[in-house]
Amino acid sequence: MNHRTELGVSEDRAHVAPRRARVARSLFWAPLLVLLACLFGARAAKAGDIVPPATEIPQTLTLEDALRIFRARGLPLLIADANSRLVEGAVMSAGAVPNPVISTSVGNALTYNNSQLSQSTCLQGGAACSPWIFNVGISDSAGLEDSLSGKRDLRQKVARNALAAAKLSRVDAERTLALQVKVAYAQVAQAVLAYKFSRDVSTSNITTLKKFQDRYRTGAINEGDLERIETQKFESDQALTLAGQALRQARVGLAFLIGVRGEVPDFDVDTKVLDFTVPLPLKDASELSLLKTAFEHRPDLQALGYQMRQAESQIELTRRQKFPDVTLGLNYAWGGFGGYATNGPTGPQTLTFGVSLPLPIFYQLQGEQRQAEATYDANSLQHAQQTAQVVNDVATGIAAYLSSRELVERMEGPRRPTGGLLQDAKGAWEVTALQYEKGAASLTDYLDALRTYVATKVEYFGDLTNYWTAVFQLEAAVAVDLR
Repeated sequence: MNHRTELGVSEDRAHVAPRRARVARSLFWAPLLVLLACLFGARAAKAGDIVPPATEIPQTLTLEDALRIFRARGLPLLIADANSRLVEGAVMSAGAVPNPVISTSVGNALTYNNSQLSQSTCLQGGAACSPWIFNVGISDSAGLEDSLSGKRDLRQKVARNALAAAKLSRVDAERTLALQVKVAYAQVAQAVLAYKFSRDVSTSNITTLKKFQDRYRTGAINEGDLERIETQKFESDQALTLAGQALRQARVGLAFLIGVRGEVPDFDVDTKVLDFTVPLPLKDASELSLLKTAFEHRPDLQALGYQMRQAESQIELTRRQKFPDVTLGLNYAWGGFGGYATNGPTGPQTLTFGVSLPLPIFYQLQGEQRQAEATYDANSLQHAQQTAQVVNDVATGIAAYLSSRELVERMEGPRRPTGGLLQDAKGAWEVTALQYEKGAASLTDYLDALRTYVATKVEYFGDLTNYWTAVFQLEAAVAVDLR
């Protein structure tokens, strides 16, 4: 009776054992299912279209509009912004706490005996007869040691210096690219003035040619004089064609810089941007004062300073990383049988605490430390080189500004009541034309005076462009708006 009852209890436990095994298996698979859900269940956010629409140039484009469009839609600046965001992600990665690692395993007792006698013997001890062995563990991925040792803070320091350098590099990119936009705008304005002047000269030569043709028919001039006038007219036509080509190329160049990706219209610009004035900050400016301003504001120098600090932090981080990463772990195991060809006792439930770390016996990050030190040396040398470049930019900029200013002042003659070189050339041509009409000057004198005036006027446009280009270059050299 007792034997049957005992067997009955054993039979009831035999029904319970499979249920316990299923529960144990569910505990094993649960972490894996959660991980798979995180990896494959998350839906990536749809990235927006970051490429701006193509720029539409207004009919009349001012310099301020060109700079505004460039800063909003200039692709080089947008690329620099994207690079800054890339480094922002590196800062987030550097400050991230390592995720804990969950591990699970399952095994089967190969010597497990499934006979009824063996099952009853196992169940008499109150155990769940199952051949399965389960393990669940978790480790901190060296996260605690990473924070306590200061490695995480040093990584963040390295990344933050890199981010500051990247943002200043973006500012420096705007400085250099804005200079290109300003210079390109001035070149368009010069091309517009040159084209209008060439058109006026061509129109005037057409009238002059008709007048000389009439005089030739009356016998007042010979055929050689008429051909010389025709040559002068064709030369002005040639100049007009070349001026139109230069204007078109200047417009296309400016449109490219401000982000036009379609057909470039024949837009107008404000030619008053070339009107000669002396910016107030440059009236009493000296090379020394401009150099001081450049050292205070040049973003490329500041960026290199942050790169040096980044290299210093990397050296310190490398030294700190020589301390091994200590990983803490916790493991829980249960289930299973032992023995050989029999069902032995159930394995005990165990809770294990573990510590693991690599032993720095063969390698102590000598290569990484040497790379960090070399990077610091290179950044220091680049900073010194860039300092010399700033001095060169300011010195050459002030020299170009003073010489171009002198050329424009000589052209306009602000200190002379009768005007400067441009006024003299125009006056000489007008007087010679009047003398030629009266027979007091030869045709050669008239043509020479005309060519001199045309060449002087074209040179004047170039001098104005060179003057404002020098001002723009000084603005870029000191990283300050001087107008």
